[in-house]
Amino acid sequence: MDKRKALIIGISGQDGAYLARLLLAKGYEVYGTARDAQMAMFTNLKLLGIYDKLCLESMAPNDFRSVFQTISKIMPCEIYNLAGQSSVGLSFLQPVETLESISVSTLNILEAIRFIGGPIRFYNASSSECFGDTEGMAADELTPFRPRSPYAVAKSAAFWEVANYREAYNLFACSGILFNHESPLRPERFVTKKIIATVCRISNGCNEKLQLGNISIERDWGWAPEYVEAMWLMLQRDYPNDYVIATGESNSLENFVEEAFKAVGLDWKKYVTIDKSLFRPTEIASGRGNPAKAKEQLGWEAQVKMRQVVRNMVEAELQKI
Repeated sequence: MDKRKALIIGISGQDGAYLARLLLAKGYEVYGTARDAQMAMFTNLKLLGIYDKLCLESMAPNDFRSVFQTISKIMPCEIYNLAGQSSVGLSFLQPVETLESISVSTLNILEAIRFIGGPIRFYNASSSECFGDTEGMAADELTPFRPRSPYAVAKSAAFWEVANYREAYNLFACSGILFNHESPLRPERFVTKKIIATVCRISNGCNEKLQLGNISIERDWGWAPEYVEAMWLMLQRDYPNDYVIATGESNSLENFVEEAFKAVGLDWKKYVTIDKSLFRPTEIASGRGNPAKAKEQLGWEAQVKMRQVVRNMVEAELQKI
């Protein structure tokens, strides 16, 4: 088994692309999967200039045979599971697909690692959505899960699968409970990228309004390239554990919008309309993480907070335009 070989399941997404770049810089031989690697565009990997430096394989995470064959073929020392349906809003429309793509896929990977044996270290991407509404309190690793969406339910199930396999089979398996983290690689179906893209079009003379749902919600927003480093650090420990990854600060979506318009010199109130149809069936009013454990044990601490995240995204979007 090559000690510097890593497999990223879900490499084409925001986190997968940044993680691949990080691991390449650290000297890893990096493999990545997509359901159909021959047809996938891998746009993010090309944007980061790393597409030609990776080994890309086709794999269906919800098919155990496909997962087992892929891991057996590559035999990595580290596996990062970043795949699955990633939109909270979409999960209300596609609950079955969401549950299968997250919880069943995670179980397949754990089973494959158990069957193969050997010192494979496994990272699972969990989510702050599992906590639900913490009523302004900062969530840490001991905060109970109260999921309020099909996405959160699926992520909660996957988290406990990882914990169970770690205890029952002594696997080096851990979950990163990541709070919201953004970057220019976010697709526009995410409200943060929708805001940034619309603001930049308006600043370039486009006559349109930014339609949003509930802008009073509060979230803990961080910078995705920093968060993937925390993933790697978790697998470098002597013992596996779960960690909350967050900035420790929360801001309202209204603050996020205001900061985005401020970055282009505009008053947000002139361009934003509230659309009640965009409200979710159940919503988390406030989300904030307590990353003290990650700072103490991993030496990781977020350096980029919400306002700088917004400025970075606006600058990148304007350059693209």
